[in-house]
This record gives sequence, structure tokens and C-alpha cells, in this order.
Amino acid sequence: MTQVAPPTPERGHRRRRRDRSRRSRFVTTTVITAVVICAAAIITQGWLPTVGSAKQTVAVKSSQPPQFYEAPPTKPMPTPKPKPKPKPKPKPTPTPTHTQAVTPVPDGPPPGDWTLAFDDEFNGTSLDTTKWSTGWGGGTGITAPVNSTEDDCYDPAQVAEGGGALSLTLTRESESCGISAQYAAGLINTDGKFNFTYGFIQARVWLPGTPGNSDYVANWPGVWTDGQNWPDDGEIDIAEGINGNVCAFFHDAATVYQALSPGGGNGCPNGVYTEGWHTFAANWEPGIITWYYDGVDIGSVTSGVTSAPMFLILDYDAQSPAHAPDTMKVDYIRVWQHP
Repeated sequence: MTQVAPPTPERGHRRRRRDRSRRSRFVTTTVITAVVICAAAIITQGWLPTVGSAKQTVAVKSSQPPQFYEAPPTKPMPTPKPKPKPKPKPKPTPTPTHTQAVTPVPDGPPPGDWTLAFDDEFNGTSLDTTKWSTGWGGGTGITAPVNSTEDDCYDPAQVAEGGGALSLTLTRESESCGISAQYAAGLINTDGKFNFTYGFIQARVWLPGTPGNSDYVANWPGVWTDGQNWPDDGEIDIAEGINGNVCAFFHDAATVYQALSPGGGNGCPNGVYTEGWHTFAANWEPGIITWYYDGVDIGSVTSGVTSAPMFLILDYDAQSPAHAPDTMKVDYIRVWQHP
């Protein structure tokens, strides 16, 4: 059989086939490239910071799908200013303390002819009402204070006897006694039950000191006598707490108080009379009154001395700055007279 040679391909026939293959590959590459570029643009737009922008996006930790907030631009840290050194606080000026003289403490009046006219040792379990009344001015129950500057009412509940001593307690509580007071105080007196003219009066007393300064007498304690018509009949302050000191005074219509001489001078002798038992006494004689603290003569007055009958008073009142609760104690009070 006669073999026939295959026809010779026309020029360009095979070449056109290669060209179509090349065009196909080119189109495919172009589409893929475009897809990649678009995807890159989308990713760049959503996730990367815009060129030239000073703001950033920061992911917030949450159990919810990721959220984003716009972080503020960072401010430069200010330069810290040096702190001024604290000024040293001035040290408080210490309150001068009294110097306690070491002296014997005699019990009773000076030598002479004496008779014990009144005595309460406070050895019972309640106040002896045959000798004493509570309150002031003859009233019963809660009564108004002696002095209008006091911020207290006298309350029988502040008076107690036991353990061999009388206790007069100052407490902070609102009371009404013709005034509205912030404190309740204790006071007893012998008016109408024991009144006397002349004699040696002595009391053994425990006075509280102020917290932080035990030498400074707390509040307004008093061991004193008074007449029926004040100030004409006079007032003998045997021991009165004034501004932290224990003082002795005589008041009458002519003077607010009389200075004592010799001895204490102004009536407030040096000495520590707090946080311990001390005796305070006054010898009231015609024309002269002499005071003794722990048996030591601290001075006397000789002018205007009263001859009017007196009664005894023991009290523990509020004086600014008041410290409460606190208690003044009295071991005994005695009065001797000449027969």
C-alpha cells in the first residue's frame, strides 16, 4: 500500500497553538495577581496603621469577639518638681512640774485645847444623810451649779461611799437643772446639819491629775466653807483646783480673794497634790485664817476675816478643759473647835 506522508502543517499553525497557551497562562497569572493585590489591600486597610497617622488601634481583652478602641496619643512625661523638705514641727513647751517638798504630815490641829466637833470617816456603804445633803441651795435631786460658769448639774448619782472613801465623780452627760449642761457633777454640804463658827478644818483627799500631765489637777475640785449670805459672810477655800493648781483663798464682799502671807503668797503653793493622798487644812480663828497643806503652813490672812457661821462643802465640778469621767476621793473630813 502506498504510504502517504502526513500533510505538512501550515506555517504558523503550531505557533498559534502555543500563543493561545501563553495567553491562557498570562490571563490566569493576571487574575491571581489581581486577587492577591486586592486581598492585600483589604488586609492592609483593616489591620495596619494608615501611613502618617499618629493613632493606633489596640485590642481589648474580653471574652467577647475582639473589639478595638482608639488609643490616645502618648503625652511626654513632665519633669518632676523637687518636693520641699517638711519644716520641723516646733516641740511643745513642757508644762512646768511642781516640786513636792518632803515633809512630815501631821494629823490634826496644832497644839492647843481642841474638841472634835465634826467627823466623817466615810467608812460606810452610803452617804450619811444625817450629816450631808446632796446638791446645792437646799434643793433635792438634780440641782443647779454654784457658779454660773460651770457646765454641769449636781446629781446625787455622782455621789457614792464605799471602800473607806467618799467618791465624787464627774461624767459627761446631758442634764437639765435650770440650765442645759453637758456634765453631771457631785456635791455634798452640811448646811442646816452642821454649821459652825471658828475651828480647825482638815480633809484627806485624792485629786486626779490630767492625762499626760499628772501634776496638773483635773477639773474643779473643792474643799471649802460658805456662809448663808454670800459674799458678805465670806467663803473659805481650803483646797480649790484652779488652772491645774491647788489653791487656798478667802473671799468676802470687799475682795475677790486675798493673797496669803507669809508662805504661799498668791495662795497656790508649789507642790504636787495629785495622784496621791494629801491633807488640806485651815485654822479659822478670830481675825486670822491660816492654811496648812500636808502639815506645812502655806500662809494666812488677817484682814476682813468673817465671824459668820459656816457649813462644809465638798464638790468635783467641770472646768474647761473638762476631763470626764474622773473621780475625786475623800478619806475623811474633820472639824475641831476650842471648848
